[in-house]
Amino acid sequence: MKHTKISTNFKDSRGSITDIVEQLNFNGATIISSKAGSVRGNHFHKQSVQHIYLLSGKMISRSKKVNEDLVEIELSKGDLISHDHNEAHMFEAIEDTTFIVLSSGLRTGSDYEKDTFRLNCPIDQFNGEHQ
Repeated sequence: MKHTKISTNFKDSRGSITDIVEQLNFNGATIISSKAGSVRGNHFHKQSVQHIYLLSGKMISRSKKVNEDLVEIELSKGDLISHDHNEAHMFEAIEDTTFIVLSSGLRTGSDYEKDTFRLNCPIDQFNGEHQ
């Protein structure tokens, strides 16, 4: 998991401009809201890459690649994380949270489930297998 704290690029009396990503090819953008205490994910994608930007709230992100240690980080407004293909990931909302997901691959619309492989074990035991 790659973590970046995004900062404002420009600010004046009208407001601000913040570039979230640059030079990124993606084919879907999704806004997700999660109630405090809810868990999302606990899966991986064989082909898709996801970039998640927190618009509001706080959540814990956990991710794991095969033969690597579990990575856990607390995210808040303005944080951007990226999950590579074959990287298991899950999110737990600490507060009511809203985030946008920019996906490269089969992750939107009717293709949503085509590249989603749910884990049959806790994420810290991920070894590349699914249900």
